[in-house]
Amino acid sequence: MISTNVIPQNYKIGKADRSLKLKQRPLIIWFTGLSGSGKSSIADCVEQELFNSGFQTYLLDGDNIRHGLNKNIDFTNEGRKENIRRIGEVAKLFLDAGIIVITAFISPFREDRDAVRALVEPGEFIEVYVECPLDICESRDVKGLYAKARRGEILNFTGISSPFEEPLKPEIIVHSAQDNLKACVNQILAFTLNTIKP
Repeated sequence: MISTNVIPQNYKIGKADRSLKLKQRPLIIWFTGLSGSGKSSIADCVEQELFNSGFQTYLLDGDNIRHGLNKNIDFTNEGRKENIRRIGEVAKLFLDAGIIVITAFISPFREDRDAVRALVEPGEFIEVYVECPLDICESRDVKGLYAKARRGEILNFTGISSPFEEPLKPEIIVHSAQDNLKACVNQILAFTLNTIKP
């Protein structure tokens, strides 16, 4: 049961103060795409570039989060929605701390991604769609997940037995099947650097 006796506390130091101290504009860079599309690799390189350029960053990755904060959530549609809801709230906290937070999650449902966008101010959520054909993603199946899903050993697997809803109007689309890692990273940096500079 949800308590009705919870009242938000307002503090003197806010997002604008932290942003000013860190000399950057906080931002959520939200990567979405099929398993094997390259989200985590691209996100990792984007963070390295930003961090090495002096920005304060933090990367939230789907597998890592499911080993800790969300280890009690299953892969049903309801579980996936709750997974993304929690990540959205965590990303918002990082944003409030003045950090550039990068997330790499399949996040298959538009409604859930849009709900995270609605948590923050306009311009603070950059949706990056890592577009890659399913057959290419399957050919990169280093974890063997697609093969297990095809055999029915993994249920509710995105792209096989569970849908992936492509973003309708993402800020950025990178095509990881035709462009190399560096090209994808440079495309994202070209868009975001002007946004995060104070």
